[in-house]
Amino acid sequence: MSLTAEVFDAPITMISLVDQQRQWFLASNGLNVTETPREVAFCAYTINQDKSLIVPDAKVDYRFRQNPLVTGSPYIRFYAGTPLKSTRGHNLGTLCIVDNKERELNEKEVRILELLAQLVIRELELRRKALICPLTEVFNRESFLQLAKIETQEAKDKGKGLSLLLFDIDNFGQINNRWGHEAGNRVLKEICSAVKSLLEESDLFGRVGDNEFAVLMLDREMESCLELSERIRVVLEEQKGVFDHSDYQPLMSGGLTNMSTTDNSFFEILKRCQDALDLAKGNGRNQVVRMLSQ
Repeated sequence: MSLTAEVFDAPITMISLVDQQRQWFLASNGLNVTETPREVAFCAYTINQDKSLIVPDAKVDYRFRQNPLVTGSPYIRFYAGTPLKSTRGHNLGTLCIVDNKERELNEKEVRILELLAQLVIRELELRRKALICPLTEVFNRESFLQLAKIETQEAKDKGKGLSLLLFDIDNFGQINNRWGHEAGNRVLKEICSAVKSLLEESDLFGRVGDNEFAVLMLDREMESCLELSERIRVVLEEQKGVFDHSDYQPLMSGGLTNMSTTDNSFFEILKRCQDALDLAKGNGRNQVVRMLSQ
């Protein structure tokens, strides 16, 4: 961010990522907050187009003149942002510069901003590859645990709910033994694709073992989490793929728990969830056992 700030002599520079509810800053210079609601985010406009958005004077722009970030601190006047487009063609967020005085950018400066955005997206892609399981394209164990710890602390600080589902594929070794690892990999990919289709954007989904997965659900009622867990079990039970003409049916056992006020860390939640999973296996598999916190 210091390079962008230096190039444009801008007091505020940001790399922002935007989801359905918020804009949060992966990196920033000259800004004290880490996120804002999406409805006040200039970048929410930028990601809806494929070119840079330049706002010379936000105070007279009908889209932003009533924005609290314009009428109040940091008193934005100038904004320039360019979309961060992933290699798959999705706009993830923006690289943007902000000033509290009116400004313009010429064509050369806009091009420089866009080139810097390309550098940012390359760095993000490298980071993503380090965080994601290359086979299933969900978070790997290390990154899932790191993110889960962060989300757990944030949920505790804000008094929000958090639940964890831990599940694995029953008798998965049969696949590799009978049809080989390529068939096993195909099953894992199909399972992850099916599960992802059921999740909300705020849910975290990770592969935490060879055939073990975890879903962290944020700010949901326990009954909703149990319903989702059962939907996942049923969807996986219906998976056929390479086994249409065999006697093997991929099934799952799962453990589900929620965070309590007495939990001091995510790993206490994980341990309780593992106990619930072990109980599901001991009870005959192909089921989800809910273990409530005390």
